[in-house]
Amino acid sequence: MSTATQLMAQYAAYHRDRRNIATHFVGIPLIVFAVGALLARPSFGVAGWALTPAAILWGLSSLWYLTRGSLALGLATSLANLVLIAAALPLGQLETLPWLAWSLGTFIVGWAAQFIGHYYEGRKPAFMDDLRGLLIGPMFVVGEGLFALGWGKAMLAEIEARVGPTHLRDLHAPAAR
Repeated sequence: MSTATQLMAQYAAYHRDRRNIATHFVGIPLIVFAVGALLARPSFGVAGWALTPAAILWGLSSLWYLTRGSLALGLATSLANLVLIAAALPLGQLETLPWLAWSLGTFIVGWAAQFIGHYYEGRKPAFMDDLRGLLIGPMFVVGEGLFALGWGKAMLAEIEARVGPTHLRDLHAPAAR
């Protein structure tokens, strides 16, 4: 089982250009929101609570985040995902066409932001080599936000020791692999 630091370093190897990281602060929340909206249907009544596939996915992903060895990062990621998914759930109450239009539209815009970022990076998205990248992405964005606030200096130092600091890639030079 990989630790949060190992996963973050593996993901960071695909995300060293600061423009790419910036686009991920837009794209990944939009994707999490869109997945929450897409999975807002159907809703099942369980002990007086409305249970959706989005809630089940949030619970399972939170369990995964909380077992990566960094409780603070796991809690922060789970909370961020909860806020995004909770904000998306009302879309599930819309008629089918508006629900799909908003959900898929947000999903497409989120992925467009991701691919624009990877143009700057000069490298394909991490999930293309390891599907866990789809789970690590939200943790990476939350981690980067926390690093910017001064949290996790030891984790950040370990990540940078493994994959180097962030930079702005010269778009006219070949990308480093």
